[in-house]
Amino acid sequence: MTFLSSSYDRFPHVRVTANNDDCLAGWESIGEALRLSSGVTVLELYPGCSAEEIELHLVPALEPDLILRSQDALLTAAELEEKFGHTLGNDPVFAVMHPWELKDFFCSSRLAHLQSQLQDAQVAKSKDRVLVIGTGASLIAPQADCLIYADLARWEIQKRYRAHQVGNLGADNAQASPAALYKRAFFFDWRAADRLKAHLLPRLDYLLDTNTAYQPKMISGTHLRLGLRTASQQPFRVVPFFDPGPWGGQWMKEKFQLPEGPPNYAWCFDCVPEENSLLLAFGDNLVEVPAMDLVLFCPVELLGDRIYRAFGAEFPIRFDYLDTMGGGNLSLQVHPLRDYIRKNFGMDYTQDESYYMLDAADDGVVYLGLKENVDRQQMERDLRRAQWDADAPFPVENYVNVWPAKRHDHFLIPAGTIHCSGRNGVVLEISATPYIFTFKLWDWGRLGLDGSPRPIHLDHGLANIQWDRTTAWVRKHLINQITPVSHATEWREECTGLHALEFIETRRHWFTGVVPHHTAGTVNVLNLVEGDAAIVESPTSSFSPFIVHYGETFIVPAQVGAYTVRPVMPTDKPLATIKAFVREAVE
Repeated sequence: MTFLSSSYDRFPHVRVTANNDDCLAGWESIGEALRLSSGVTVLELYPGCSAEEIELHLVPALEPDLILRSQDALLTAAELEEKFGHTLGNDPVFAVMHPWELKDFFCSSRLAHLQSQLQDAQVAKSKDRVLVIGTGASLIAPQADCLIYADLARWEIQKRYRAHQVGNLGADNAQASPAALYKRAFFFDWRAADRLKAHLLPRLDYLLDTNTAYQPKMISGTHLRLGLRTASQQPFRVVPFFDPGPWGGQWMKEKFQLPEGPPNYAWCFDCVPEENSLLLAFGDNLVEVPAMDLVLFCPVELLGDRIYRAFGAEFPIRFDYLDTMGGGNLSLQVHPLRDYIRKNFGMDYTQDESYYMLDAADDGVVYLGLKENVDRQQMERDLRRAQWDADAPFPVENYVNVWPAKRHDHFLIPAGTIHCSGRNGVVLEISATPYIFTFKLWDWGRLGLDGSPRPIHLDHGLANIQWDRTTAWVRKHLINQITPVSHATEWREECTGLHALEFIETRRHWFTGVVPHHTAGTVNVLNLVEGDAAIVESPTSSFSPFIVHYGETFIVPAQVGAYTVRPVMPTDKPLATIKAFVREAVE
């Protein structure tokens, strides 16, 4: 198959200043800037940062009289297992969400000993320069003369897990499977580190970008906060990342001109701020920070007061791509009901979602909902047998509807609905963000890219399937629920969902001219699903014109208010955006 390429920008950035000197690049320049520091310097590390690399280059520059390392106060791996084991569990994917703090990873007496060493040095005034370094360093010295935060995007951390370069916080487990490392980080390390980071962002003196090994960059805390506030005042994009999968296709590789190497690209995480990064531009220098830094620092400005009250500092909307063009079917799956995910995993909301078909071949399909009069017991027997008998694949079409799929179709998938995308399609998945909670029921008898079977969660899945969501109900409620909303000479607006059970609403605009939009006090997420390029503008010139290309997802912060979208060039052929926002009923 051959696809026309787009101008999709893989490295979007937010312009902060025009001055190259606002960003220092390389250890030598960073060391020179910090050389005159005196008193207590705290270097807080996000889990996954290389303390060895940082010490190697900064200790000679700082010339500290005393070095205190937070790792010396960590609980041992065995102690952490005893403490966290009951919430971590033995499941290869899932654990229970718990409000652990970073201090919970430390032995209180060892932490107190380090604090005592620091206090003695300060009282005696025998140590003019003290360096406190590591994840949790700020717990040892809450009042630092200089606070530096070494940050790292979660996608980079995952790549380091896959290369077995780093392990989890306090665990000597770098050789564990990437899936096990990710699980522990997702439920423990990252949650605890983000809770501490939220308190440090307003007062840190420097931000150290350590995403590229041995090529660090540093900006002042003032410039970091300026960059985050700038992003919260205008439309912006996060940095997408792409990943192969056992069912992956070739559409994104050709359309978005992705690098050669992987056998396919299955996923594009185009708007998942919990894992994407944000590029801040200072002159010609780009500083990469986790997009979560923006969510943590400007939650109300970004999300809106109503959304912040409902979800806290979490970004509730997810846009991502699923590419099966020339690939295979996704796993047959179901997402947990809200009560189930709350009771069993400690999550407050679940992954309601939808499939917006960005493209599809003539044979593209979506599996959605059960057929009428399904024998529930027989279906369960067939699913269980398929897990252990390779000669008895699950006869999916005996039980599950197979719907033809074409470009711009929109399939709604409230939690509890059995579903999967078929081969030869490109799905723009619009969903709530607890994306890790997918219960696979059947994976077509194949192996993952690592040569091992992917985890199946049949008991969880069967407990959540809504058996009354059968053919007639699905056709009536979940497929192309398009209703006109409003129109003008150059545009028309349609509601395409989502289902009443889901808290996200989507609106599609077809347009040849200027379309008025308003955030109405809540974050908007949009994607240009038709047309080469569009321009987003402020009626009051509160932000610079922002150009988006076909297939690009962009975020409009709640505080932006009014904005417009129009074609870059005059055209008679309509363009289209799909917009998602949280419904007003959610509080």
